[in-house]
Amino acid sequence: MRQVKYILGVVVILCVASAVGCDFLSTEAESGGKGDQGGQGGVGAGGSAQKGKEAPGLAEQVEAGDLPAVEQRLPEKPVVVEPVDEIGQYGGTWNSAILGTADVVWLWRTIAYEPLVRWDPGWTEPIPNVAESVEVAGGGREYTFKLREGMKWSDGEPFNADDIVFAYEDVLLNEDLTPDVPTAFLGGDEPAEIEKLDDYTVKFTFPGEPNGLFLEQLSYNGQITAWPRHYLEQFHEKYNPDVEQLAEEEGAADWIELFTAKAGLAGYVDPVHFQNEELPTLAAWEISQPLGERGRVVVVRNPYYWKVDPDGSQLPYIDSAVFDVIPENEAILQRTLEGSIDMHIRHINTFINKPVLAQNRDSGGYGFFDAQAANMNTMVIALNLTHEDPVKREIFNNKDFRIGLSYALDRQEMIDVVFQEQGEPYQAAPRPNSPFYDEELAKQYTEYSVKKANAALDRAGYTERDADGIRLGPDGEPISFTIEFATEFQPTWPDALELVQDYWEKVGVNVEIKPEDRTIFYERKEANQPDATVWTGDGGGKDVTIEARWYFPFSNESNYALPWAEWYYSRGESGEEPPEAAKRQMELYDELHATLDEDERARIMGEILDISKEEFYVIGTSLPPESYGVVKNNFHNVPEMYDAALYPQPGPTNPEQYFISGE
Repeated sequence: MRQVKYILGVVVILCVASAVGCDFLSTEAESGGKGDQGGQGGVGAGGSAQKGKEAPGLAEQVEAGDLPAVEQRLPEKPVVVEPVDEIGQYGGTWNSAILGTADVVWLWRTIAYEPLVRWDPGWTEPIPNVAESVEVAGGGREYTFKLREGMKWSDGEPFNADDIVFAYEDVLLNEDLTPDVPTAFLGGDEPAEIEKLDDYTVKFTFPGEPNGLFLEQLSYNGQITAWPRHYLEQFHEKYNPDVEQLAEEEGAADWIELFTAKAGLAGYVDPVHFQNEELPTLAAWEISQPLGERGRVVVVRNPYYWKVDPDGSQLPYIDSAVFDVIPENEAILQRTLEGSIDMHIRHINTFINKPVLAQNRDSGGYGFFDAQAANMNTMVIALNLTHEDPVKREIFNNKDFRIGLSYALDRQEMIDVVFQEQGEPYQAAPRPNSPFYDEELAKQYTEYSVKKANAALDRAGYTERDADGIRLGPDGEPISFTIEFATEFQPTWPDALELVQDYWEKVGVNVEIKPEDRTIFYERKEANQPDATVWTGDGGGKDVTIEARWYFPFSNESNYALPWAEWYYSRGESGEEPPEAAKRQMELYDELHATLDEDERARIMGEILDISKEEFYVIGTSLPPESYGVVKNNFHNVPEMYDAALYPQPGPTNPEQYFISGE
């Protein structure tokens, strides 16, 4: 059996797609965004009532005979996007920045969030996007998608059911290209089957267990709409008998390497999508200057984009976007302070940066917009419960040891000294505004008490100490381990970890701190090499049921027990069999995954969290404050939004309706 993997492309919230009662099941023309759900706070400017049905530059190309008329470029039923505040105007360049190739997720979120169905701006339900409508049948076993007739790729070639079938059968189900079937397309252990009903209709059928989360998962997964068959079949062995010769001519080892270099196997989240300027796209902007050339990515409007505003004018409003590659957060912050960044909600939007951003907003010509955080912890400390060293494994798996370390943290001092007095002591638990909030789970063992810490560590059996006061482990050696973290991710972590080091030394545990490049951090983590790691607390808002990494060994981001998670997503073919409590959580999650019933999902997730509370897998530090973003005063229709890994902000707020005034 092929391995399957739970990945971040799996998304779910409590609103459940069913065959009745959901707006996106309608076959009528719909809005791609809802102004009232998009939030408030966008700054106004007037749009031009005489802007026409397309951008002036495109109208000139039509007049010159270089481009078909706009009516011929749009599908029969384009998505109608309701602007947040007002009808916009054409023109301008959106200036932004990324840290480098590993930061292409920001490109996807801003200029290429075009899944089959998408999250509405209020993160309440999936709504039509590439698909005009969807019908759900069989309790989540069958999903029939009606595509948009007349829709085209950015090169003007038709987009239809053949592209979806190609993406699924020839890429995602091709073992050479995709060894691990994405969880979005699984029902139990079995992948979905796809059937082309006509040129604009496809049906996914789950022959095993139902997949009740399919629509929510597709709202985050951008793979199925990222691969144009007409362009990519030349690089695929199924369609080109001479593909190996072509691979040799292109300098690739084989057709697999060639296809990967041309297509990018992660879809719109893959750097290749922004490196191969020949790859057609469905996004609002297409590549003009690819990633890797002259330190920036430049995109220009897609003349065949398939969305319009309420006036029937083709989107996007903004002509182009420039993403400078700036490898340091501090440099991006400086560009923002100078007013050189138009809109941003990544890396720089920390609580440490907000005072200096506020002080310079007048000179920089920008303001703030609010973002509701889904992150539930500033810094989660994960001891490696599956450590290959049997002594460290025994120590880390001792729950009283973890409880003792938790009591030893003076969280309030960390908040006051390092976290700018923002937040409150908190474990790895859903946020107070989450439907899954559990005060006991959030607050257990967060009291600062050296007395209780020592009592718990004594209960763990480590009462003997060396001459320096460090407790001795079961092997008679001092208990000492290293915490690893990615240097560029959170600027507060080095200072916070120095405090952790001092707190734990006071109760007889020695800790070393090891900063490292994020790439190295991930390589070591995936090899199960670290003693302990720290990361942020993803999965604390509406995304609890999909981003469950901290609540049970769920994915390759469950840093405390990656081999247990691997056992789960490989269905026992690899990894390490986990303890009974974790296995019970995995069974429960499979039940959650199979149902469309909202109440049943909530009940099951509650049981998973109850077990998590009892097991106490990881140690949290503090609840982060709400988030924010920065936007220039002449950059409009930017609403409040969520700040969450699985709500790919700002994508669900329809960046194609942003506009720049005074251009």
